[in-house]
Amino acid sequence: MAPQQNPVLNQLFYGDNLAVLRDHIPSQSVDLIYLDPPFNSRQDYNVLFAEKDGARSASQITAFKDTWEWNEESSLAYEQVVEAGGRVAEAMRAFRTLLGGTDMLAYLAMMAPRLVELRRVLKESGSIYLHCDPTASHYLKLLMDGVFGATFFRNEVIWQRTSAHANVSQKFGAVHDVLLFFTKGAKPGWTQQFVPYTEEYKDIFFDQIDEQGRRYFRRDLTASMSRASTGQLYEWHGITPPPSRCWAMSKVNMDELEAKGRIHWPKKQGGMPRLKLYPEDQPGVTLSDVWTDVKTMHNLSVERLGYPTQKPEALLERILRASSNEGDVVLDPFCGCGTTIQVAQKLNRRWIGIDITHLAIGLIKTRLDDAYGPEIRQTYEVIGEPTDVAGAAQLAEENKYQFQYWALGLCGARPTEGIKKGADRGIDGRLYFHDDNSGASRQIIFSVKGGHNIGVAEVRDLIGVLQRERAEIGVYISFEEPTKPMLREAAEAGFYTSPGSSGAEGGKFPRIQLLTIKDLIEGNKSVQRPLHVRDVTFKKAPRTRAVAAENLTLDLGSNS
Repeated sequence: MAPQQNPVLNQLFYGDNLAVLRDHIPSQSVDLIYLDPPFNSRQDYNVLFAEKDGARSASQITAFKDTWEWNEESSLAYEQVVEAGGRVAEAMRAFRTLLGGTDMLAYLAMMAPRLVELRRVLKESGSIYLHCDPTASHYLKLLMDGVFGATFFRNEVIWQRTSAHANVSQKFGAVHDVLLFFTKGAKPGWTQQFVPYTEEYKDIFFDQIDEQGRRYFRRDLTASMSRASTGQLYEWHGITPPPSRCWAMSKVNMDELEAKGRIHWPKKQGGMPRLKLYPEDQPGVTLSDVWTDVKTMHNLSVERLGYPTQKPEALLERILRASSNEGDVVLDPFCGCGTTIQVAQKLNRRWIGIDITHLAIGLIKTRLDDAYGPEIRQTYEVIGEPTDVAGAAQLAEENKYQFQYWALGLCGARPTEGIKKGADRGIDGRLYFHDDNSGASRQIIFSVKGGHNIGVAEVRDLIGVLQRERAEIGVYISFEEPTKPMLREAAEAGFYTSPGSSGAEGGKFPRIQLLTIKDLIEGNKSVQRPLHVRDVTFKKAPRTRAVAAENLTLDLGSNS
């Protein structure tokens, strides 16, 4: 399939990122890539290296759920990478010799073709940051050496994500993640980053005190002759720079600095003058490859959305500021809850996000709405979601859980995990809200039917669940129009009366509501609920002021 031709501002893709990259993203169209591939580092370390026979089918596991397993699909991926030849194939053969048929090899086999595609879409001036933990970082470093070339490795950045680790036995506490920073070419885009001076740093390096009691340090006022320009070799106050050196600036500039009191004169007669530099003269200390100042989010953080692998925005801001400029294209192929997208939007970068779960896509749309308002949806396109009943039916047939996630997303509800599913026990989703001043949470429960055989018994089951859960409203979603007995049973369930809050009027809402997929897609019907409520289903993302931007579009021309 040829890549899309229509330029859009930003894009959010639902699907396997390998297929999306191959089918939709042109070569050399992206300036910066950040990826944090899911990997279950919390499982026992030895399990990752246990030999398996590969018989377990990929269809038996949820794609990319915390880890990739050695099975028929990953074995095929390994063979395809090796058959393609080159340095990546050599690396994978070496991994096979070392690791055998293990989950770690499966992880590398599934990552290899994705990294090859990510290199293809990256511009010659582009950069890539792969976020991982020490369990897999050394293998991924060798794999990226094979894909990008060892000469284009820039840094292994250590991010200290926490300061303590409880219950550590017979080893040091694991408190850091790793960012593998590579570039595609020799001249990448780069903006040097700085961190503020600490008081300790100032005490050590700003060791001089001027007449006003201000701290400063002394900098050399000479430069190498090889870097000199006309008019920099002269005598000043009877002093001439030593051999092969000249003054770092013109005599006029030197006189101006002296008039401003910015020249440090040594007590020793004939000593070389130096420039006084105060803390405010410099942006700070050059950022190193060990980051201890970006803290992970605590439970009360305003950023925290409840997504298990969410990263702090400050981490992504640092990466985007260092390796991209306003208007550049930023790609995250495992975008999860959308922190990369949120930061790219805030910093006036164009963005492409890819995720394989409708839960993530729905969460990202909600997050952007919260941060910028509903009008933000005019600035991006979602690709891969069903747009009609036929597409929804196809999704339901292919993956019933992704269908449920998508349908619940249309209602702003969150999927329920850990609930035993059954004909009379299942709750597919929930929506929580507050509609008075008591602080008590109310809830709407959802039942999503992917098949076409529906009946009144399912409405009765939902009423029973509603009573058991003490929920206010129950919503039943199906492809088929509800039958008359179903409508009659729903009507007999009565209404939920909302008391209202903060002076807003309450109202009555059907306790059992029957909706169809067509209703939701076409907007003919929606969940009837108090419009003035404070929704707490997803933790609300903080409001963000977008950086003023020119009208930028992604250039999605043909692949080269």
